Amino acid sequence: MSKSNITEESNDHLLQAIYSYRPTDVDYESNNYYYGLPSKPISVFHIGATFQMPTGFEAYRVPKTIMPVFDDKFAAAVWEDMGTQIYNYLDSVAVKWTTIDVVRFVEPVKYSRLKKIVGPIVVCIGVIPKSLSRELAQEAAHACKGILVSFDFDSIEIAFRESRFRRYTRTLLDHVPSEDPTFSFCGPLTAALGLPIASIEAQVVAGTGGIYLSAGNNIYLLTARHVVLPREDPNIVYDHIQSTQDAVQVILPGPAVFHGMVQSIANEINNRKRMKSMYERQLDELQRKGNTDDTEKSRVNIESFLQEEETMIKKLEEFQSNVIQDWIQEKNFIIGHVLYAPPIRANEGPKRNSEDWALIDLDRSKINWPKFRGNVIDTGTFHFQSKMTTKEFVSLMRPHKYKYPQDHLFSIQGVVPEDELTRPKNRDKAGQPYIKLIKNGRRTKTTVGYGNGIKSFVREYLLDGTERTSLEFAIFGREKYSAFSDRGDSGSVIVDSEGRAAALLIGGCSYEETSFPADITYATPFEWILERIKAKFPDVQLYPTEEMGTLISPCIDHYPCTLVL
Repeated sequence: MSKSNITEESNDHLLQAIYSYRPTDVDYESNNYYYGLPSKPISVFHIGATFQMPTGFEAYRVPKTIMPVFDDKFAAAVWEDMGTQIYNYLDSVAVKWTTIDVVRFVEPVKYSRLKKIVGPIVVCIGVIPKSLSRELAQEAAHACKGILVSFDFDSIEIAFRESRFRRYTRTLLDHVPSEDPTFSFCGPLTAALGLPIASIEAQVVAGTGGIYLSAGNNIYLLTARHVVLPREDPNIVYDHIQSTQDAVQVILPGPAVFHGMVQSIANEINNRKRMKSMYERQLDELQRKGNTDDTEKSRVNIESFLQEEETMIKKLEEFQSNVIQDWIQEKNFIIGHVLYAPPIRANEGPKRNSEDWALIDLDRSKINWPKFRGNVIDTGTFHFQSKMTTKEFVSLMRPHKYKYPQDHLFSIQGVVPEDELTRPKNRDKAGQPYIKLIKNGRRTKTTVGYGNGIKSFVREYLLDGTERTSLEFAIFGREKYSAFSDRGDSGSVIVDSEGRAAALLIGGCSYEETSFPADITYATPFEWILERIKAKFPDVQLYPTEEMGTLISPCIDHYPCTLVL
């Protein structure tokens, strides 16, 4: 047989193998059961309805979204007892679990844009990827189901998925109106909540400045401890007042964010210059054609566009020059230092919350007091602007109650009582409870989500081989494929639709370490954190913000923006 015949025969066998291959039901279920979740986690095993592989000419995967659970039978004490029994059992059989969430999955009805299929309640257990076989997961699932049955919860399903929990790590400009050409670049250097921060000693670990607090003349910025004090540091109380060590300085936005912003400005200037050249060529072409009514009308329009581009280029170049001049030195990034941070602890108090917070003492010289707005979220950085306008976004958050703020700043006042997070007062059209939430983080900017009525058990495996287990408030993205948070968003304040501080974002869970979007976000109730802060600093309170519903005038007449808070 010739060499060519052997090659052809080998190719035939290869093509036959490729076209005849069909994934097994188990393979397909593992890879597609959680299709629609942001990180695309792998299914290990689940108890419940058999997962059907799509067949037929128009077969397609059906995306899942996560829906909150509010069920009076799941009283806090009952779930804490039941959930504790479940994770104690998992520990006894050496299952490396990471999260235990109570959820529902929602699927769209075929050929319908409005109708949805709401699934049963599921106790969804995350495990470290590749740590649990399907056979062992099946055994563990039935044992967990037995615990549920012992509490008279026969209809609740059990599901195992591969997922990790992690804590997210990764003077300022004045706000500008959305029509300003610098609007999309100012974010990292303005004082709106969602400040991208890091400690100067560990800039690879970055997160978000959450919310402003005050005590007398002092202004503090609250964030998560792990954002400004790396995991490698001793997990002990950090108290700058009593410490003999050098202060842990905090920078904003950090060199990486800064250089990325400068490059984005340069790219925009180049794009504008290309448009300017195009309009100039069009005017030359019209001039060669001579003067007619049609060419005169086109000439007026093109000259208007050209003038607009020239104005934009001038403003952007001026803005770029000022930013580089005032922020190029590292010392100018420093906005304050860490004042106090308790050690990260789990199962604190009767609510079993985790404690992960730090107070940053802000440098008052970096604050432009006449223009400082206090605690506001910039809705102009909405992460899914292609799907929803800023005005629609604010309407979603505050239906029928507030005027749309022309300066796109969502003001924050008050605190959501901790019990209201899991037992909200709002009701949807079907009479079901819900709590709508918003945050602005370093990575995903402004996003909307929904809080869950049942807290999640979270297990964190530490570098020294020990572990931490806590109960966390869980938040889901607003729609399929959309994550409420991502790496770098830790420390963000989460507020409800009335503008009240609800929780402090500490982390999330997703499939792999390299898979960033969180399927579920975890946060600590803000009311509880504020109580812990007041125990150390009795005079601390939320920094005063203008009354909600009022429209703050945008700084149209102030250009270029002052490079301070």
